[in-house]
Amino acid sequence: MSGEVSTQKSSANGVTVAVTPNIEGTSTWSFKIVLDTHSQDLSDDLVKTSAMIGPDGKRYAPLAWDGAAPGGHHREGVLRFAAVAPRPASIDLEIRRASEPAPRVFTWQMQP
Repeated sequence: MSGEVSTQKSSANGVTVAVTPNIEGTSTWSFKIVLDTHSQDLSDDLVKTSAMIGPDGKRYAPLAWDGAAPGGHHREGVLRFAAVAPRPASIDLEIRRASEPAPRVFTWQMQP
């Protein structure tokens, strides 16, 4: 990745989503995800509602979610994907929440 690995945050509809990538591995890439709210239940199934997207628009489904089960007002865990080769110039992580009209998209620029 170019520069430091940065955590990105998105706050909307009373829910804050923070994502920190770890995309240095050669076999799997992971994203630490923290969801926080005081107003609703966090029942998202992130394996079903998330995708990693390359600059060519190709979508990659997650391999697994290692973290808190759906429910509650605070969830934290790691969403894992198969690494993409060759390494793309950028990568997006898209999270769709059932209660929101548009997906949340987080983008990182990467070194080839």
